[in-house]
Amino acid sequence: MKVCIGYRIHEGPWGGGNSFVSSLTTALRQVGHEVVPDLADGDVDIILMVDPRSRLPNVTIGASHILRYLAFRNSRAVVVHRINECDERKGTRTMNHRLRLANYCADHTVFVGAWLRELPIWKSHPPRASSVIHNGSDTSVFNPVGFQAWDGREPLRLVTHHWGANWMKGFDVYTRIDAMLAEPAWHDRFAFTYIGNLPAGFRFRNARYLEPLDGSALADELRAHHGYVTASLNEPGGNHQNEGALCGLPLLYRNSGCLPEYCDKFGVAFDGPEDFPVALSRYIGQYHGLAALMPAYPHTSERCTAAWIKLLDNLLARRNEIVAIRRIWRNPLRFVFNQIPF
Repeated sequence: MKVCIGYRIHEGPWGGGNSFVSSLTTALRQVGHEVVPDLADGDVDIILMVDPRSRLPNVTIGASHILRYLAFRNSRAVVVHRINECDERKGTRTMNHRLRLANYCADHTVFVGAWLRELPIWKSHPPRASSVIHNGSDTSVFNPVGFQAWDGREPLRLVTHHWGANWMKGFDVYTRIDAMLAEPAWHDRFAFTYIGNLPAGFRFRNARYLEPLDGSALADELRAHHGYVTASLNEPGGNHQNEGALCGLPLLYRNSGCLPEYCDKFGVAFDGPEDFPVALSRYIGQYHGLAALMPAYPHTSERCTAAWIKLLDNLLARRNEIVAIRRIWRNPLRFVFNQIPF
């Protein structure tokens, strides 16, 4: 089959969406499928819209392109919309409604977390058909080869990494961690490294900071630590916790968004800066038991891409049924509104 993935892969550190497209493109080609980045060809079988914001530099197609393609060039293409965004993650007000508008073109919708599908915008306006496929990371890069678990004597080295610099990535907790490193009760017990972008004007006082890393350089740095912490609020379905966990690091995670789905049984949860010290103490006490569980962490790119290929194969097999019930002009105003790029 010929699959159009509406995203141009960026080399180097560029966030979880970039990693997903790269992994899925490789997996599809390995099993003999053709992958193209746009709708220049009139014989595309599957269209995957990974982000409807067609003005973004890496996005090659949005709902406007897809609807015109279906209406005027190839009505037999099946459209899949991958949703990994929401207003809740960054405190915005328009993203959910824009995603719902763009979803008008989709035959099937894939959410990267069950939490995301349960948001009010999707409960009140459910997609025509949907499923949940969790993200996964590449085990050829993110693996425990060279990782050494904490010995219980030296300071516990914690690490996190984020591409996004929004405050809701967890900087209320990271600020608390930074302050704890100066407290007599804690400063000899653990260390903390932050890798990635920072909010404008933000600086750590006591934590170690590194610019964004990618690939093997990132994996090597993660493996130089003992544990992984993520404090992201309303995370739709990140890859950062997967990368840390697959490197062997037990997880210390915020009870928010998709994180419980991805991290349950492989770490200790906390709610925010207030209970983080208590959670850290509990994590220290459970560390060795958690470290022994990490080889079973399931969220790999192999598992993720296998689920995606199975879904796409199934949709293609059902193409006649899907196309027969599709009504591209069922709401002419939505068709027209989707021609306005965002």
